[in-house]
Order: sequence, then structure tokens, then C-alpha cells
Amino acid sequence: MRILLVTTGLALGGAERQVVDLADRLAGRGHDVAIAYLVGDVEVRPAAAVALFPLGFTKSLPGLVRGCLHLGRVIRQWRPDVVHSHMVHANLLTRLVRMISPMRRLVCTAHNTNEGGRWVSLAYRVTDRLADVSTNVSQEAVEAFERNGAVPRGRMLAVHNGIDVGLFSDDPERRADARNRLFPDRTRRLLLSVGRLAEQKNHAGLLRVFAGFAQRLPDVDLWIAGDGPLRATLQQQCAELGLEDRVVLLGSRSDVPDLMRAADVFVLASHFEGFGLVVAEAMASGTPVVATDAGGVAEVMAGTGFLVPVDDEVALGHALDEAFAMEAGRRSAMVTTARRRAEDLDIERSVDGWLRLYEGQ
Repeated sequence: MRILLVTTGLALGGAERQVVDLADRLAGRGHDVAIAYLVGDVEVRPAAAVALFPLGFTKSLPGLVRGCLHLGRVIRQWRPDVVHSHMVHANLLTRLVRMISPMRRLVCTAHNTNEGGRWVSLAYRVTDRLADVSTNVSQEAVEAFERNGAVPRGRMLAVHNGIDVGLFSDDPERRADARNRLFPDRTRRLLLSVGRLAEQKNHAGLLRVFAGFAQRLPDVDLWIAGDGPLRATLQQQCAELGLEDRVVLLGSRSDVPDLMRAADVFVLASHFEGFGLVVAEAMASGTPVVATDAGGVAEVMAGTGFLVPVDDEVALGHALDEAFAMEAGRRSAMVTTARRRAEDLDIERSVDGWLRLYEGQ
């Protein structure tokens, strides 16, 4: 099967990594796969077997028209059996391109409960008939789209993201090795957060919570992996809260699996999410999770770990207290159950599901 994945970009992000992982797994199964991306540089790169088509979209009207015409040419020349678009801009623009470049089958995947305001919801609704299949990454996200009028009820399917369970192994030797290399101080404990430094992830709220938590537990440090537009603001907030010696902004990292294994507890404080991929990764790594009930996070956790209401900083602080106070038996039972749940989200199962949708099943 020839499969063209169309994505807004290939920057460092959960949705982008999911597109690349899907492309690699499809190619590994013998399918002919390519990725067309609208904007930006390639920061997450697929395997050599996957072709890349930069489309060069810009925000001007001429730039949008040129980009659409370019995508149309790619589709006509490459002749995919399936076009699968990801994220709001790629979804909407690929639907429009279908009016000038016939596609045998178009699958459109949103990656969040919130992909924009009223006008974005209207654009999704107006162009809905141009997609053969419309999906989102969690049932909560599907219901949010229905509430906002972006899709007719019953039209959008929930298809969970997948993770490489082997990459995020909870093997005790690998956990010990990661800890010894990355955080060797036996007198201290590590709280980890991973995510783009953007408003959605609510790192500002996490820092406020940690400021109080750090006084109660002086042996715990917070590491935040990721980069983004709020980095300078968060650094200033750390200074104002007197957390310079307790919080490390790691920037973009290529060793997230090892960071997950090195941590004592993983925390996600997001305002909203589509799926919460990093939560599943932490669960697969054998690290207890404290997370807000944002988007599909509750579906990911399925009763494991500590789930608190969105924007409830008091509840988040209490959950962190409880996570670090767990005795060994409870911790072991929690991470074992979480690992089994993460195995249900293995990316190979996700690929099986996509192939069924591609084939019209």
C-alpha cells in the first residue's frame, strides 16, 4: 500500500513524533510511505525508507495557494492509496486540496481536545464531508469536538496514539543504569516533567505547586525536559520563587526514555491534552505518574497513578506528597499495573488499527 502522511510540521512534539513513529512502523511492514509537511525544519526524522516532501506553506494568501498546489502535485505524482493528515492545519488544507487533486481515501486525525476557536470548529464542520474518516486521539477529544460543533455526532472515531513499549522499558537494570548516569546523588529524589514549554502544559502552575512542595520535601528536585516560547518566562519565575537550585530546565532532549527511567515520579500539569503520550511513556518506564485530568489522560491512565482535576494546584500538591510518600509495596503494585496498561497502548496495535481504517474496515 502507498501511504502519504501529511502533517503540519516535523518539530519536536508529541503529535509530530507520533506521525514519524507511524511512518517508520508502516514502512517496516513493507508499505511505501512518505511524509509531506507544511512548514518548518525537520527536527524529528523518520527512517531512510520514508520519503519527505517539504511543501513550503507560508501565512500569506499566495503562500497558502502555492503550498496547496504543491501538495496537489505531490498527490497526483506519487498516487497514494491513502492520504492520512494530522493536526489542524494539515487536516483542513488537505481537505481543500482534495477538491483539485482526487484522493482514493482521506483519513484526517486531530490530536487535541482544543485545536482552535469557533472559526476552526466551523472550518472542520464545513469541510467534514471531504474526509472519508475523521479521528481524534481519545474519546474525550472526540466528545469535545462534538460539543464544539466541529463534527456531527457519531462521525469522528477515537483512535489512541501508540508508544514503543520496548523503548520505554521498565527493566530494573536499565532503570538503575539511567539513574546512576543521570541522577547519581543517592541523597536526593527526582520529579520529572516532559513537554513543550507552552501555555497548554501549565509549567507555571507546576512551579507554583513545587515551590510549596519543595519546602515540605527538601530532598526532591524538579527537572523539566522540553523547549518552547515560555522558557525565559519560566526561568524568571524560578528565580522569583527561589527555585534556581531545585529546578532544572533541561531544554530539548533526545534521551527521554532514560530520563523517564531515572525519575522517582513523573508529573503532567497540563490545562488540556489530546492524548497525553508522555503519561503512557512514563507508565511504560516503571515511573509513577501524577497528572491532571486533561483530555485523554484519564483514558491513558485507566485508574493507575494519581489523577487530579485540571488547574487544582492544591490537589496537585497533595497528589505529589502522596506519590513520594508511597511505601515500596504500593509503589511496586502501581507501576506493575501501569506497565500492563501501557502495553495495551503499544504502537504495533495502533498500526494494526490504522491499517484496518486505511482498508475501509
